[in-house]
Amino acid sequence: MPSHDYDLTTLAARAGEEARPNSSLPLVEPIYQSTVYAFPDLDALDGAMSGAEPAAFYYRNGTPNAASLERALAVLEGTEAALVAASGMAAISAALLGVLKTGDHIITDARVYGVTYALLAEEFPRLGIEVSFVDACDLNEVEAAFRPNTRVVHVESLTNPILTVPDVPALAKLAHERGALLSVDNTFASPAVFRPALHGADLVTHSVSKYLSGHSNAFGGVLCASSELVAVARTRLLRLGGAMSAFDAWMTMQGLKTLGLRMRAHSGNAQAVADVLVNHPRVKAVYHPGLSDHPQFHLAMDLYPNGFGGMLAADIEDAPAFVKALAGRIPLAPSLADVITTLSWPWGTSHRALPEAERRRLGITPGLLRISVGIEDIGDLLGDFEGALE
Repeated sequence: MPSHDYDLTTLAARAGEEARPNSSLPLVEPIYQSTVYAFPDLDALDGAMSGAEPAAFYYRNGTPNAASLERALAVLEGTEAALVAASGMAAISAALLGVLKTGDHIITDARVYGVTYALLAEEFPRLGIEVSFVDACDLNEVEAAFRPNTRVVHVESLTNPILTVPDVPALAKLAHERGALLSVDNTFASPAVFRPALHGADLVTHSVSKYLSGHSNAFGGVLCASSELVAVARTRLLRLGGAMSAFDAWMTMQGLKTLGLRMRAHSGNAQAVADVLVNHPRVKAVYHPGLSDHPQFHLAMDLYPNGFGGMLAADIEDAPAFVKALAGRIPLAPSLADVITTLSWPWGTSHRALPEAERRRLGITPGLLRISVGIEDIGDLLGDFEGALE
């Protein structure tokens, strides 16, 4: 307790910062918003700085809330370690820059998220990293793209937005036989429905603002991998300044507690919506792995026995009118994985930066809507969609 002999300015600065009670523990971890930590002596500080003793010391290096989230996500993805970052793109950047250098080559699915596409197509070549875009669902095309300097194959477990399903076990085998790593962005699936590391993936990333947090109120990314790969990526992230905030880590932990329950509801509702839309005359095409005409249907049923998450895409006749008819009930929002159902327009949002010819080649048309199906009552949802189509 500060001495009462101190000036009021000193008391105001120091009062209340004495040791906290330890006779009980909060059921929910507190938010550790402090940007810096104090140490009792030089030995303790040296132990923290060297990594010999686990301890927080500066916000950019990580917070107790970030460390808790990292432990949780490593367990859920079945990896040795995890690293949280300021965004999903920060996590992907740290993961790939941790294993790639000038002169290396990466093979990636051409259907990756638009900003990932831009990172690989525009930024990596500036660093002297060669990139080949392929159809990752065509194993022959992937195999033909390998070079002596290929270090990584990068795919999404379920692609954005038309939900193709790469064969992760086969891709892992192909990469490992050639001395390369497999990187999988698992954002659309979440570990509740698919865990890439258990199928051979070396690097698993997420945008945690999607299913992991689940309520559109937290922002960040995560890499789940071996302790060695995480340590290298952590160094890259530290130098790039991509630390996750304590509050976002704390909020994600709260959402994570209901991930399993939410994903069962998301998956069931998305399947029901897909089954209705695919039979409607105003719907030109529906993309969902649970539909029997999906090109990877049998593979999806094998890899995703517990459902496919809440995502689907549909090419709608007169999409603007459809969106307008849903106004006030289902929001048009350029993100996904909230507990409420939302619509997104990939042509003008997530894939806007791609050339028009490339968007059309990937199946992204002006009428394509990505639907993130929430956990609402399925009867209400189907009523909303059927009413808008009519």
